[in-house]
Amino acid sequence: MLEIRQLDVSIGSVSILRNVDMTVGERQFVGLIGRNGAGKTTLMRAIMGILPPKAGGITFLGKSIDRTSTHLRARAGIGYMPEDRRLIPTLTVEENVLVPAWASSRPDTQALLERVYKMIPEVETFRARKGLQLSGGQQKLVALARALMSGTKLLLLDEPFEGVAPVLARRLAEVISGLKAEGLSIILTESDLSHSADMLDSVYHIDRGVVSAA
Repeated sequence: MLEIRQLDVSIGSVSILRNVDMTVGERQFVGLIGRNGAGKTTLMRAIMGILPPKAGGITFLGKSIDRTSTHLRARAGIGYMPEDRRLIPTLTVEENVLVPAWASSRPDTQALLERVYKMIPEVETFRARKGLQLSGGQQKLVALARALMSGTKLLLLDEPFEGVAPVLARRLAEVISGLKAEGLSIILTESDLSHSADMLDSVYHIDRGVVSAA
């Protein structure tokens, strides 16, 4: 599904990721575990095309995506849930969920939306609310729903449980665990394995931009 080989990423003059190798197979759930500032978010942004590689490369479904723009990666089936959610507060929940489909001009938008609501029915119940009216946990559910609109093959979930009340964290874990039945592959970042240990097929650790297999 995804292969990362000898990837280096810098932000300005600062080297963040160094010689990263990682493989994600079909229907495989992979954990990327490391403390804050270790480089987890940088790697997720590099996979999504938000940050360019300085060296090395990324292959998705057998094709290099090093020169592929972010919106075309989304159209190819990669979805990204950022740690800070990035909802647009003045849009409704449904409008926030639909943003990736609008951006990539997907012809199957309505079918995708119905699929997402089936997987996360809570989001449909408050679809008419504005983003600013949601709790932190509800925002995480909406951010996951939005990622699923483009992430039909691979999901990048950056700290999905961070800052969420225990009840909603358990619900998020339940939803994420169930995504394997949908045929999805997932990269999930956490500072530790407190929420995801039971659902992961393999684990990588990251420290100071260096990734190692567990």
